[in-house]
Amino acid sequence: MNLNIKNKLALVTGAGRGLGKNICETLEKEGVNIIAVSRGSSGLENLKNKLGNSKNHHFLEIDFLKKGSVKKLENELKTLNIRPDIIVNNVGGNLGYTDPLKTLDGWNDVMQLNVEVGIEINELFIPHMRKQKWGRICHISSISALENQGPPSYCAAKAALNAYVRSVGRYISSDNVILTTVMPGAVFTKGGYWDEASKERPEHVKKYLSERMAIKRFGTEEEISNVVAFMCSDLSSFCVGSSILVDGGQGRLFN
Repeated sequence: MNLNIKNKLALVTGAGRGLGKNICETLEKEGVNIIAVSRGSSGLENLKNKLGNSKNHHFLEIDFLKKGSVKKLENELKTLNIRPDIIVNNVGGNLGYTDPLKTLDGWNDVMQLNVEVGIEINELFIPHMRKQKWGRICHISSISALENQGPPSYCAAKAALNAYVRSVGRYISSDNVILTTVMPGAVFTKGGYWDEASKERPEHVKKYLSERMAIKRFGTEEEISNVVAFMCSDLSSFCVGSSILVDGGQGRLFN
């Protein structure tokens, strides 16, 4: 299947490890040039070695929890004289705010990282995409957007993200700019939550897989990034404001 995105330029946030890193690798295999953004230099260096030293790839160290971070991104790309055709807003997380009775403690930070940063980035580059009559923007949401699977502030942030995508996606689709989300379920990433849990609480993990995952295993990074690549492709042209659930049967809702 030809995704028809060879030589497109993709901006990927949270690119230094885990799913973000794998998304970069998957897009690169499709001939896409990468702007990888991460807060950690070591992750970017590892990714750089993985992708090779192509002059068409760019690696930017930016922490999106810091004030002015998106402005810094804008300035960096202006200096490089580049603008993305594809955006994958992957950066996110619950930031450790897990107490359901102290939701407000980290509300602003969780909302900023999971929703506001992506919106701010989109608004920088959507006008260019509309002008060129082609653009793809995919947000990494979560099954938590649809049901109670995680801390309240995180669930609320992902639900807000889905609503934003569904709403704004309508306004830009006539210019062939397609705004979507992909909603992973439990995915195993090296050094991630389920990796640590497998080492520290193996019985909990075994019970979780048996009772919660219809497929009886975790998802892989590749199983998510392949769907993301499709949503970033020419073939997703009818997926206006769509949110795609990729959860191995973890969820119980009708979507």
